[in-house]
Amino acid sequence: MEKQAIRELILAMETSALEQWNSGDPSGFLAIYAKDITYFDPFQQKRIDGLDNMRAFYAQFAGQGGGVDRYEMIDPVVTVTEDVAVMSYNLNSWAGDRLYPWNCTEVYRREKDGTWKIVHNHWSFIRPMELDWLK
Repeated sequence: MEKQAIRELILAMETSALEQWNSGDPSGFLAIYAKDITYFDPFQQKRIDGLDNMRAFYAQFAGQGGGVDRYEMIDPVVTVTEDVAVMSYNLNSWAGDRLYPWNCTEVYRREKDGTWKIVHNHWSFIRPMELDWLK
């Protein structure tokens, strides 16, 4: 598969997972996480390690309706090597009138079966010192 096709595949996987997440279904991300996923979240004090721990963490969000009314993925970039791809983008999510501005970085790895899975995911807020609701 050529690099452009891999970029398009990863972008489609991410968009699908985001759509599911926004409707309250975290299974889209769980399906594309590798067993050895590592995950940083601004609301967690420590990194979360492993797919089983991610399932436990995401269980609290399942069926809650997502709470995201609309979102905008901004300037996604996917850099591809032979077996690794790094995706980064900004994400604006709106819940009612409140804007949640995110940075996202993900590292994908080509698995032995040829599928691409996320081995590292890092979420942070864009300029959190300016977010009144976070203070």
